Amino acid sequence: MPHDQQHTHQPASPATVQLNHTAVHASDRHLSAEFIAGILGLEVGAPFGPFLPVDLGNGVTLDYYEKRDEPIQSQHYAFLVPDEEFDTMIARLETVGVTYYADPRRTEPGRINRLFGGRGAYFDDPDGHNMEIMTRPYIRP
Repeated sequence: MPHDQQHTHQPASPATVQLNHTAVHASDRHLSAEFIAGILGLEVGAPFGPFLPVDLGNGVTLDYYEKRDEPIQSQHYAFLVPDEEFDTMIARLETVGVTYYADPRRTEPGRINRLFGGRGAYFDDPDGHNMEIMTRPYIRP
């Protein structure tokens, strides 16, 4: 096998691999990008080709992409947010009339959870994506 086709099997260091951006399908990219930016207290960036970006604080961009030819498949997006901004985000959801839930199955409307010593809530964006805000990351085994 030629040298340039050989593959090394050394894994990358987790510190060197970072999520940079992800496409979020939306029936109206402006509506969805403005919605999440408004709840999180962020701004919508300038259009980039067919994408409308919302830059998050850790270098990751949600690139909203309009998809009108088929139903939007619901995805889950979880945002680690500062504890001191959590109440403001909940108030923004209440202001726009979006119900939030303590649990992903949506059995506890208007309530928050206190997982891992923090606070969290789930809510839908305009296309039914399951959004989550949380103040503490999950503790994984």
